[in-house]
Amino acid sequence: MPDAYAPEERGEASSRRRRRTIAIATLLVLAVATGAGVAVKGGLLSFSESCEDSAVRLSLAASPDIAPAVREIAEQTRADEVTSDGHCLDVEVVARDSYKVAEALAGGEAPDFQVWLPDSDLWLDRAKGLGTGIPVSPSDSIASSPVALAMVPSAAGRLGWPEKTYSWAELVATTLGTEKVRLGAADPARSATGLLALTSIGGSSAQQGGDSDTRVAETAKVLAERMSDSDAQVLETLARSGSGAEEGNPKRNQAVLISEQAAFAHNAEAADSGRLNLFYPEDGTPLLDYPYTLVDEEKLTLTQSRAALRFMTLLNDKGSRAVFARYGFRPADGSAEDTVVASAGAKSPQPYATSAAEAPSAKQLQEMLGMWTITVQSARLTTVVDASGSMSTPVPGRGQSRMDVTKESLIQALSQFTPDDEIGLWEFATTLDGTKDYRKLMPTRRLGDPAQGGSTHREKLSAAFAGLQPVPGGATGLYDTVLASYEEARSTYVKGKFNALVLLTDGSNQDEDGISRSALTSRLKELADPERPVPIIAIAVGPDADREEVAEIARITGGDGYEVSDPAEIQAVIFQAIMTAGQNGRAAQE
Repeated sequence: MPDAYAPEERGEASSRRRRRTIAIATLLVLAVATGAGVAVKGGLLSFSESCEDSAVRLSLAASPDIAPAVREIAEQTRADEVTSDGHCLDVEVVARDSYKVAEALAGGEAPDFQVWLPDSDLWLDRAKGLGTGIPVSPSDSIASSPVALAMVPSAAGRLGWPEKTYSWAELVATTLGTEKVRLGAADPARSATGLLALTSIGGSSAQQGGDSDTRVAETAKVLAERMSDSDAQVLETLARSGSGAEEGNPKRNQAVLISEQAAFAHNAEAADSGRLNLFYPEDGTPLLDYPYTLVDEEKLTLTQSRAALRFMTLLNDKGSRAVFARYGFRPADGSAEDTVVASAGAKSPQPYATSAAEAPSAKQLQEMLGMWTITVQSARLTTVVDASGSMSTPVPGRGQSRMDVTKESLIQALSQFTPDDEIGLWEFATTLDGTKDYRKLMPTRRLGDPAQGGSTHREKLSAAFAGLQPVPGGATGLYDTVLASYEEARSTYVKGKFNALVLLTDGSNQDEDGISRSALTSRLKELADPERPVPIIAIAVGPDADREEVAEIARITGGDGYEVSDPAEIQAVIFQAIMTAGQNGRAAQE
């Protein structure tokens, strides 16, 4: 099946989508050929009264922004009695927030739908979680919409719209540097639009050089002050009707980070003075890409699978593309259509027709989410590092030991935290400190606090990370260490911060003289308090570590266990774990 509408992409995302296209095309050729044969032999191309009895029914969970368009196509498909293998297609479309679906699938919650249409590829990685959730089988995109910055006309005029163009970093800096322009965004942990925009700002800032991490953290801090839970809610924060009274209202925004389609929908209902103008950053706009995804495919019947693939072909035909355009969506390749972009608020010379920015990698998104979580809430982390003799084991292909690479990764991760974040350090190995298996090297304090010698706690902590050394002959005294460090983290809990214990180990407990595992789990259950959560983020380093053991311990506290084959992956995993634990904690509070 020719892919006439596939975007020209580069890198990992492009390869992944090409693989999907080839696989799905093969299935479709077989399905269409088989279906045509059955229909011709059985005379099922013509029927009406029997349609209801022969229908194959599917449920499709779609992102709320695209659900109305997909529902219209599904209803027309039903009205036209379109068939798959002689069965009428009956597709029910339900609107579901993408982040909620991703969390449910990652948690192994059995879905009540067979097809998922999230607004972005990024939710597919979130849905996979640790690989223990409900499997998903993504295919090609069926529509797209670029992420841009929308402003009420008066604010846009002050920034030189449409003649003046900016990079992402310049546009946001100019907006935030203008006291009369208040910028709002949807929560990047719940909104693909918010996360893609924030990641684009980060990448653009890095191109400027200097301390880009600090600039992005400062931007995130400002955005968090005017954050909304969803894309729909952020539009409700806009100044109304362009009146001076409304624009002067400090609770209302004059600029918002939204998709082109969201601006299209807003402008369709707004009076002229309430329409939005769109800035398209010159260093590229990321796309919402709406990947068509089968859910728990192995449990679908052959009839359901073929029907789902048949509906996907309908969503990509000429008639459906016209329906999507009426709702403000671009084709899957991201090409600009004049009627859509003009209604959304685009105007030349804004670069709305340039190629979309290359999609960020899963690692970049995880790191940005981790940064967002700790920036918005501020973190209080006690880092507990295994110093047993096995940490001197060389890492294949790196010429360094596990401890050396672990230290480097921790120092790199430290640079992502703000001065308000609190971090401490413990090390552990059997008989490290007399009869104790653990030793506190640095207290958990604000990184920006002054320290002796004119330095800061951040600098002292970085030096302490660099000074970690394996203890020759030392074994892994895990259980005693977990209990002691958790008791302290729990007793020194700070309200309003993300409190957690970050545990890194390359082995399982080897101290037979210490507390037993059953006694440890029993004590942790007593200490864990949902009102004062301190999740354990347990990272198993290397092939000798028992991830399941540390994961079971961590889950008692609301945390989880992670595994890295190379200690260089620790930084990304820490931010992913912080983001996940932060989300779980907030969900529990709600």
